[in-house]
Amino acid sequence: MNTENIEIGLYPQPVFRQKVLFDAVEIAYTDTGDLNAPVILFIHGLGHALIAWNKNIAPLAQKYRCIAIDLPGNGLSSKDINYPYSMEFFAEAVKDFIIQKGLTQVFLCGHSMGGQVALTLAQTSLPGVKGVVLCAPAGIEQFNAVERNLYKGTMLFVDLLSTEENSLRKAINNSFYIMPESAPLLIQQLVSIMQLQSRAHYRVMMEKCIVGMLEEPVYDHLHNIEVPVHILFGEKDGLIPNKIIHPISLKQMLDQAMPKLVKGSYNLIPKCGHFLQWEKPEDVNFYIDSFVKETLA
Repeated sequence: MNTENIEIGLYPQPVFRQKVLFDAVEIAYTDTGDLNAPVILFIHGLGHALIAWNKNIAPLAQKYRCIAIDLPGNGLSSKDINYPYSMEFFAEAVKDFIIQKGLTQVFLCGHSMGGQVALTLAQTSLPGVKGVVLCAPAGIEQFNAVERNLYKGTMLFVDLLSTEENSLRKAINNSFYIMPESAPLLIQQLVSIMQLQSRAHYRVMMEKCIVGMLEEPVYDHLHNIEVPVHILFGEKDGLIPNKIIHPISLKQMLDQAMPKLVKGSYNLIPKCGHFLQWEKPEDVNFYIDSFVKETLA
């Protein structure tokens, strides 16, 4: 499949490339808004691409410099079956991206697995990072060893029973409480982007990501994050916390995590699922804008 056609058809802004990690990895990204404005750096979730932020970039780019990246192994970024695809690997790639681009006033904004990547990076106290916005982040929910193995085995087994395309469609469908009219097109676009890589690579990457999310939790290190952190969840999130393993409420989970953060806050968005930046973009954009303004005040 021609990647140039993919860029023209699916990526709303021009796509640029940046070498990171001693030129071993190439990150594809879009860069919109005033180059001198504070940066919102968008990090997508598991198996997604930067287009998952399409409903957020244009409105927020009126005030901020909005940079959205494809994580290594995803979208138009470089792919290698030998990449570790761990949370630390992703965090180091994003960290080096920030350094290479010379960004000095950055707000990380991560969704789901991208939220866990953002938290992993924020623990390193990179001077350029001024705050973190998390949309339904992975990594905060706690799993013991038995629960990790059960969850990991279930996810990997279920994935083996389906094609890659159907697995991705099902995962995104389950991420909505009320599916927006625009969702089917987004799903097809993400499937088209996924098909740029081999099935073998996609399966290996997904397995490594799932293992990384479970084996590299950030909960016990939240106190190391010195910058403000604002967490957003849809009240009807069907994925976090896991309803079978952890029959606690979302609010209970967040109330347990808040004391761990030096400067933490959260909001729950009513009638909204896991893919909140697509299902309720106006709410998400409002909270991101409010958080950035308050942090910079």
